Amino acid sequence: MAKLSITDLDLAGKRVLVRVDFNVPLNERGEVTDDTRIRAALPTIRYALERGARLLLLSHLGRPKGKVVPSMSLAPAAQRLSELLGAPVPLASDCVGQAAETAAAALAPGQVLMLENCRFQAGDEKNDEAMSRALAALCDLYVNDAFGAAHRAHASTVGVTKFVPVSAAGFLMAKELEYLGRAVTNPARPFVAVLGGAKVSDKIGVLKNLVGKVDALLVGGGMAYTFLKAQGMEIGASLLEADKLDVAREIMQAARARGVTFLLPMDHVIAEQADAAALTRVADSTELPVGWRGLDIGPKARAAFGTAIQGAKTVVWNGPMGVFELAPFREGTFAVARAIAASGAISIVGGGDSVAAVTQSGLAEKMSHISTGGGASLEFLEGIELPGVAALTEKK
Repeated sequence: MAKLSITDLDLAGKRVLVRVDFNVPLNERGEVTDDTRIRAALPTIRYALERGARLLLLSHLGRPKGKVVPSMSLAPAAQRLSELLGAPVPLASDCVGQAAETAAAALAPGQVLMLENCRFQAGDEKNDEAMSRALAALCDLYVNDAFGAAHRAHASTVGVTKFVPVSAAGFLMAKELEYLGRAVTNPARPFVAVLGGAKVSDKIGVLKNLVGKVDALLVGGGMAYTFLKAQGMEIGASLLEADKLDVAREIMQAARARGVTFLLPMDHVIAEQADAAALTRVADSTELPVGWRGLDIGPKARAAFGTAIQGAKTVVWNGPMGVFELAPFREGTFAVARAIAASGAISIVGGGDSVAAVTQSGLAEKMSHISTGGGASLEFLEGIELPGVAALTEKK
C-alpha cells in the first residue's frame, strides 16, 4: 500500500486519534443489535493499546445533522467495545472543546477514550477548518480505520489530516484497500463480478468501470429488468428505470466489444406483489406476464450464474439477486452465496444488503473479505479516489 500503516508508527505514550466506523444499528432500548463494525476495528484498537498508545476513538452514528440527538449517542457502542475489550471505555461528552481536551489529557498509556458522535458538530460534514484543528489538537498521530466513511470529505476523515504530523491507515482500512485494490488493478483471473440490487442508477459507475476489467459480468436483482427491457423483452410489472435503457444498451455493447461474458437471468420467481404470502411461480424471461413482477432469479439463472462463478479465481459481489428479505424470494441470493463459497476464488462481498444476505446464508466465514463500507466500496469499484484515503500520509 502506498500509504503509511499503523505498523509504521511509534505509538508508545502518544495520543493517537483513530477514526473508526461505529455507525451501528441500535434497538429501541438503545442496545447495539449488530456489532460487526465494532469487532472489525478490534485489531487496530488492540494493537495501539498493546503498544502503549493513549487511544482516542472517533466515530459518527446516524444523521443528527449537527445537533445533539441523545438517541444517536455513542454510549451503547462504548459499552459494547468495553465488553469486547474487557476494559473500561469511558465516553467523553463531546468530540472537541474543553470536555474532550480534559478527558484526552487525563489518558494514561494503554487506556482508551471514546469521543462523542462527531456529527453532533455541524463542522464535521462541512469539513470545517476550525473543527479539523480542534480534532488535531487532541492528538499526536491520526489513524483512519473507517473505510465506510472514507468516501466522505469530512473534518474527521480529511480535514484533521492537514493539522497532524502523520496520518496512517488502520488494519481494517488497509485490508479493504488491499482486497478491493487487487480486484480492480491486478485480479487473479478469471475475474467475475456479480451485481444486483434494485437500481441500475445506483451502479452505473461500477458497471462502466468493471466491464473493462472483468471476464464475466452477472447482473441480477431489480436492476436486471432494465437490461432485459433494453433487449426488447416484456418485463410485466417488474422494476424498470426507463431513463436508463440507453445506459443499459451502452454497457451491454461495451461487454460485447471487449469479449466479456454478460449474463442476465433467463428465468425468474415472479409474484403480483412483493409479499411473503404472495402466490409465486417461475417464468422464463420471454414469458413474464402483465401485472406480475420478477422478484428473484429462477432455477435456470441460479445454475448458469453458479457455473460462471465456479470457474472464477476472483469474485466481487455487490447487491442481492432478489427481495431476499422475504422467504419466497431469497433462494437466488443464497444460491449465489453458496456458489461463491464453493468456488475457492478470492471473494469480496460489498454493500449492506449483500453483507446481510451472506450473513443470513451462514456463509460469511467462507468469504475472503466482507467489506464494511457500502458506499465507499461502490465508489472504489467505480475507480473514484476516496478522499479519506487520499488524505493519508504517503509512504516514503
